Amino acid sequence: MISSRGLVSWFGRLMLVGTVAAVAACSSTGSTSTPYNTDAANNPGTALPSCPCSSPSGAAVTPGSPGPALATVAPGQSGTVLAWGDDSAGQTDVPAGLSGVVSVAAGDLFSLALKSDGTVVGWGSDNAGETEIPAGLSGVKQISAGSSFGLALKSDGTVVGWGDNASNETTIPASATKLVQVSAGGTHALGLKADGTVVAWGGDDNGETDVPKGLANVVQVSAGCDFSLALLKNGTVVGWGDNAPTDGAPSMVAIPAGLSGVVGISAGYYHSLAVRADGAVIAWGMNDSLQLSVPSGLKATAVVAGGNFSVAIKSGGTVAVWGSNDSGQATVPGDPSNVVAIDAGGSHVLAVVASK
Repeated sequence: MISSRGLVSWFGRLMLVGTVAAVAACSSTGSTSTPYNTDAANNPGTALPSCPCSSPSGAAVTPGSPGPALATVAPGQSGTVLAWGDDSAGQTDVPAGLSGVVSVAAGDLFSLALKSDGTVVGWGSDNAGETEIPAGLSGVKQISAGSSFGLALKSDGTVVGWGDNASNETTIPASATKLVQVSAGGTHALGLKADGTVVAWGGDDNGETDVPKGLANVVQVSAGCDFSLALLKNGTVVGWGDNAPTDGAPSMVAIPAGLSGVVGISAGYYHSLAVRADGAVIAWGMNDSLQLSVPSGLKATAVVAGGNFSVAIKSGGTVAVWGSNDSGQATVPGDPSNVVAIDAGGSHVLAVVASK
């Protein structure tokens, strides 16, 4: 998500750059990004207007599978939560004794954890009830955190929502059944159905819930601030919603020409990330804080787009973060290893470290 920081709250969570300068070709490492930067040269830490939203735990997915890995911890295994970055609302104050965690979700100013027993724990800001987990909620297999609301996908394919509902983001439509994944954005949500189609609900100020007609064969969805992304079975990506962020920056919904072989996607505030089967990370959209500056040689297994920073799990289970570090979100504490799941909020990061 994107941090509110006293601005319009929310984070949401791919390239037509013909009208912008040029697009960097894939380097020898396989990583590429759109060389557009509105302010980094003079003030690389400048924060954008806030708009929180989150991706589904940064899980990578193999093209052809029915959906993303909803829990990346191996069966029978679980872990603890490591959190860093902005703690203005207690969103990095992990509850004492929290264990048995299989995935995490980071909102604007709050955090969620899914335990191996199918229950959910929340902490941080509760201004809109975003950490008030519904009583008796169980049987959960995936979670996602938006700006100020949470979603839980249950094992029966139904969804439960809580928190802010100003745009009907927690009013689950009747069509949201037989789901295999959910993703919460700024004020909208996406659900991936078992048949590979997508259902969307909530805010639609920029067409973020206007799912393209005929969209099918989807294996992962990701909701950004006010745009949406879908990964198709053939490894390509489709985007819709806000097509013009600010200051003439490249669109985060117009997919990079020739992008293919993608196994995971993540929609941030004003930028998007994709990881390919070879581990290469592709980034496009806004680059005000160098969130598109993918580290040279990076090979990732999962990626997450935060507010104006980016996060990846590397092939060895360690973490790489780049972009804004105004709240310490790009300073990984203790160089953890054996990280199996991750998510990024407005200005904070959550990671599941598997028990050894």
